[in-house]
Amino acid sequence: MVFTPALEANARDSFRDLLETSYEKRSLVHLSAGSVVPLLRKSVWLVVRGMVKLSAISMQGDELLLGLAGSNEPFGDPLTNVQAYEARTMIDTDLLCLSCEELAASPHLATAVLQGMAARYRQSEAMLALLGLRRIEERVRGFLELLANDYGQPCDQGLRLNIKLTHQELASALSTTRVTVTRVLGNLRDEGWLHIDGQRRLVIAHQPLLRR
Repeated sequence: MVFTPALEANARDSFRDLLETSYEKRSLVHLSAGSVVPLLRKSVWLVVRGMVKLSAISMQGDELLLGLAGSNEPFGDPLTNVQAYEARTMIDTDLLCLSCEELAASPHLATAVLQGMAARYRQSEAMLALLGLRRIEERVRGFLELLANDYGQPCDQGLRLNIKLTHQELASALSTTRVTVTRVLGNLRDEGWLHIDGQRRLVIAHQPLLRR
């Protein structure tokens, strides 16, 4: 049901090592949960720690969830053509700001950022593929598996999502209604496939299988 593979572990480690050498001598921008990240025309943001929600406002005034950016993943004005684009931290987050000139002058850093962009691209493709599924239950299950594969943390019950998405945000990402999402999540909990821990975090009980 999941349509995107995770980055290879060695690629992630290589990317992280390169970023470590880049930001060890410069200041990170720390933003608390719920903060809007200012989008700069000629700069790209890179998530060092934390999670950022990427969204836009439709012509009808509804919020549209476009995707998420986690550790080692970039976002910013140069990487989108979407109007009314907004980036907001979901948890306390550390960010690194890289100018386009800096990226152009450093092939190694540009290559590393490209790896992060590839992960974001695969996520976007997966979300589009989910919208092609007729059954809403499959969309919800697939989306949660996607998040668990990319950002889940192992725990005794399975994979825990340390981010909180409202039922309305899930609905906007999957082109359905909040009421439907609430019903499907209830069914998944009844099946034992989904749990909610003591901190109200979603836990995927069965670890998804990555497809290569």
